Amino acid sequence: MAAMGRTAGKKTRVQRSEEVRDALFQAAAEVVGEYGYIDASITRITQRANLAQGTFYNYFASRQEIFDELLPVLGAKMLAHIRQQASGARTFLEKEEQSFRAFFSFLKRMPYFLRILNEAEIFAPKAHRQHFHNITGGYMRFLRSARKNGEIANLSDEALEPLVYMLIATRGYLALRYTDEDGVVNLPEEAVRMYLQLLSKGLLAKEPEAS
Repeated sequence: MAAMGRTAGKKTRVQRSEEVRDALFQAAAEVVGEYGYIDASITRITQRANLAQGTFYNYFASRQEIFDELLPVLGAKMLAHIRQQASGARTFLEKEEQSFRAFFSFLKRMPYFLRILNEAEIFAPKAHRQHFHNITGGYMRFLRSARKNGEIANLSDEALEPLVYMLIATRGYLALRYTDEDGVVNLPEEAVRMYLQLLSKGLLAKEPEAS
């Protein structure tokens, strides 16, 4: 029985490999967040992960290869966090508020995310494009569902697409404004209130009747 217990608790090769890969991504995120992409060397990444430098090449062919995957990996974690935080919402506006707040709580958990995101456009454009494809695609599906349920104005897809980018940009610029020199995000409640007011007075408002 004891032998069986030890076998059951032993990690598989795949599990160990996934743990090492996750450790490299986490270390890369911290190093890029601290030094930027330019100075995020493989040596710094492996030292932060407490791994031998040669281990890096078992998972990535180059420094650029991990950079090209880093932002989408972190973006997936962000989306999972937002989904979890907004899971109890019943209406469109409730979900928007909880998702909005969740984005900023994610930044508090991962303060290096903003630098990774903002520098990626230059140093990891492939990752930057994939990240925005993932983010905007999910947001479009959410707005289409809200439109179908009659929760928002009956806007065309051509109108919803720029709206998605406007809403994402609002989060991004507010994060830049309310992040202090130490990388700590302190979003004022007034910003949340104004965001929700814009949505409720605009997107949720009925179109005026023709005179």
